[in-house]
Amino acid sequence: MWQAIQQNKIKSVILIISMGILLVMLGAAIGGSVTGSQDGILGGVFLAGLAWFFLTVLAVLEGKNILLSLSGAREVSHDDAPQLYNIVEEMRIAAALPATPKVFIIESRAPNAFAVGTPSNAAVAVTTGLLSVLSRDELQGVIAHEIGHVKNQDSRFMTLAGIMLGVIVVLADVYTRSMFYGGMGSRRSSSSSRDGGGNQLQLILFVIAIVLAILAPILANLLYFACSRSREYLADASAAIFTRYPEGLASALEKISRSTIPLESANRVTAPMYIINPLNKASGNAVFSLFSTHPPTEERIKILRTMASGAGLGEYNKAYASLKGGNIAGGSDLRSAEELELRGIKREQPAFDRKQQTRDANDILLRVNKFNFIDCACGLRIKVPPMFSAKSVNCPRCGAKHEI
Repeated sequence: MWQAIQQNKIKSVILIISMGILLVMLGAAIGGSVTGSQDGILGGVFLAGLAWFFLTVLAVLEGKNILLSLSGAREVSHDDAPQLYNIVEEMRIAAALPATPKVFIIESRAPNAFAVGTPSNAAVAVTTGLLSVLSRDELQGVIAHEIGHVKNQDSRFMTLAGIMLGVIVVLADVYTRSMFYGGMGSRRSSSSSRDGGGNQLQLILFVIAIVLAILAPILANLLYFACSRSREYLADASAAIFTRYPEGLASALEKISRSTIPLESANRVTAPMYIINPLNKASGNAVFSLFSTHPPTEERIKILRTMASGAGLGEYNKAYASLKGGNIAGGSDLRSAEELELRGIKREQPAFDRKQQTRDANDILLRVNKFNFIDCACGLRIKVPPMFSAKSVNCPRCGAKHEI
């Protein structure tokens, strides 16, 4: 999907430049409205540009860690979550990534997942709720989708765009709050009355600044969300290619969209990164608007389930075109796309045990929190907290003594 990835890069550059122009315009208008002079305009441009540069560098160097921290994600090892780790390794091989992404877990009953980073330094985060409700094939589909974002270099773009969107929103919010609560408007009016028509420029810039402070975050959101939606389709196509089993992802999307449990750690910056927007459960229904970060989930599921004769990019594009019209990939990608057979479920599927999977997911968190696990001969698993100071513990079921 070389051409599709290149188109993503071009769209990313256009979006970053457009949001940068919005930020500079907002800074210029705010600087001019405060001072009423050319120096104020230039000062506003300089400060806005400086903030953008600093936060962009921060996003490149530490954006992955910042977003994981904001989401309350905690890293887990292979021993903590062997099945999850194995699936991530399988999809890393299928995607031909140079390094296996780190694995993180978020303590939340809301099923969801996201990925951040670059192909050589990525991370995949899943919630305990996701591990509780999905079968192995469904979980593989979700992980493949997130690995697809990394492979297509969407994760890097989402980090940069999210940081820039945050700068625009914060700058606009600080200015409007200071105007209404900080007395800037009264000082400007007082100055205008003393100088007469000398502050007409300041008055004009004041009006422009207010308009931009209101519109800039909205326009930036529209640009951000429009690019986010197109990338979700491509990540779904990537998941079908990596797993050769589109039904796994389709079934997972159904389960995730049906959940009404809120993801408390999600916010406006991190929400577009998740496989389904955790702040807008209406995305799972027919409701769709310009402000949706994701395509309608029902459409995504229908496209995946229309892939009846193959799992390749050409088959996904055919299903996409039949529902949406147009193409999801470029002509050269489609001409060179490999025809892939759908994978049947050949291995014997274990019975789905929701309670056991929930316990297993919670056990991962306990291991991360340094709990000791002792399996007693009677079948009971004893979970000893890290602050437990005794050197031994008795099994509450059979009374057997175990050394710690």
